[in-house]
Amino acid sequence: MDFIDDELLQYAEEHTSPESELLHKVNRQTHLNVLKPRMLSGHLQGRLLSLYAKMIQPKQILEVGTYTGYSALCMAEGLRPDGTLHTIDINEELEERVRGYFQESGYGDRIQYYIGNALEIIPTIAASFDLVFLDADKINYGAYYDLVIDKINPGGYLIADNVLWSGKVLAKYRRKLDEDTQAVLDFNQKVHADERVENILLPVRDGLMIARKK
Repeated sequence: MDFIDDELLQYAEEHTSPESELLHKVNRQTHLNVLKPRMLSGHLQGRLLSLYAKMIQPKQILEVGTYTGYSALCMAEGLRPDGTLHTIDINEELEERVRGYFQESGYGDRIQYYIGNALEIIPTIAASFDLVFLDADKINYGAYYDLVIDKINPGGYLIADNVLWSGKVLAKYRRKLDEDTQAVLDFNQKVHADERVENILLPVRDGLMIARKK
């Protein structure tokens, strides 16, 4: 469901800093050539991720759910010169396209791109993180959180996408309580109840959960 009038959304985008030429290319080519282009973070959310990264100035970033690389490239804009962005996706069919974007960006030597099951890959990454972005299969959001929370540095941040799940977190917007919706509900409650973090759920696009490690 759409949470904001299309004209208001257009106004917001017109008054938001523009995306780079490369990000515009990724955005356009994703919509033309890749299945489920709505999975792309897009202009507004991308600029939000970029600004958060620039404020945090992370040395280590973890992203679960690369898709076509748009959000990774946005966060890389705030990465320290000696930093690394680790991004994981299970879809090997997009690998060549995504690696090409990363190399074109100039951040390629600071991005570690993994193809495979994030539940298996995350424990093998010998790093602690200043910023974590979850944008993958909702059924495993809780498991991803459990894997990463102890790897987030004090003062570090976790951002999770799609936490309003097209409004289906409210019973009046869903026909039935499916597994993905239940997983999102459980994740939101898990984060909100975790005394190790302070959190806010922002109604931006499909909902962003932002949690800061105490």
